[in-house]
Amino acid sequence: MKYFIIAGERSGDLHASNLIKAIRQADAQAVIKGWGGDYMQEAGAEVLMHYKDLAFMGFAEVLANLPKILGFFSLCKKQIDEFKPDGIVLVDYAGFNMRIAKWAKPKGYKLFYYISPKVWAWNQSRALQLKKNIDKLFVIFPFEVDFFRKYNYEVEFVGNPLFDAIAAFKPNPDFLKQNQLEEKKIIALLPGSRRQEVEKMLELMVATKEQFQGYQFVIAGVGNLPAEFYEKFLGHEVSLITDQTYDLLTHAQAAMVTSGTATLETALFGVPQVVCYKTSWLSYSIASRLIRVPYISLVNLIAEKEAVRELIQDELTPDNIATEIKKVVVKSHERDTQLADYKRIRAILGSAGASAQTGKRIVEILKN
Repeated sequence: MKYFIIAGERSGDLHASNLIKAIRQADAQAVIKGWGGDYMQEAGAEVLMHYKDLAFMGFAEVLANLPKILGFFSLCKKQIDEFKPDGIVLVDYAGFNMRIAKWAKPKGYKLFYYISPKVWAWNQSRALQLKKNIDKLFVIFPFEVDFFRKYNYEVEFVGNPLFDAIAAFKPNPDFLKQNQLEEKKIIALLPGSRRQEVEKMLELMVATKEQFQGYQFVIAGVGNLPAEFYEKFLGHEVSLITDQTYDLLTHAQAAMVTSGTATLETALFGVPQVVCYKTSWLSYSIASRLIRVPYISLVNLIAEKEAVRELIQDELTPDNIATEIKKVVVKSHERDTQLADYKRIRAILGSAGASAQTGKRIVEILKN
């Protein structure tokens, strides 16, 4: 059968790649095309558009690039119609994928959504759009099942795909040596993967360095941004590693993390953290009026409490970041409490197998 998969971000690309492997196990002759990145390509998909060309964040940035984004929609629709897939699999990336679903459903395409849009966070009525346009929604947080049930929409909880990625990870025993890192305690900086957010976050994170003498800061860089982009942030005891975030977390004493999937990854590796988030004034003004949840980090949403400190917008200053990191970088009550909450979060989320289960179910549903 033919599958068209759309993942518009780095984390979605990773999870889509594991999904592709599972689909191929259940359907050895599968033909897979889509939008994504290097991970999907390595898994055997023909990638027609790379996610690095789709990286717009915030309301203001989207408006500024609207003509280009509308062009992407037209191109994607054209490619789907030419390919005529048996199933379209949407992975996260809500702003783009929900619009594709709205267009594709009336045309008779079978639609699956893996990693639900976070409709529970804002504009909850979008749950009705998903119910109308998606044939099967696979969710990765237990609380999402109850949320969608309020809309008489039965969804399938498959576990969290981060467990798949972490289970497949094998630590590099020569990580420190290969990256010329010292035998000093590491504070990891995870600034994100989009150019706009990375620049904004790193300026603030690196500005705390003078308050952490004796520690080395290591930036988790991403391959979709050029190495020279990071150069201005490097210096004495501030280093860069690229596409080795899990190895970095294996060695880190604490972490400064931009809000997103990385907050949960950091928690699953048992690294105490401070969550950082800052966007343009306009984007924040709009978002703050729409958000319907008490926290922005996945860690706190799953824990249903402030397990990790969130520094948002005006609160995100170098002094505040430093103050919060100092509480958890050494043995302390705050550090012990955070690690205990991480343990509870792991129990809530289950174990590996989300992608395998989802891929198998997609093939089953299409065959039936």
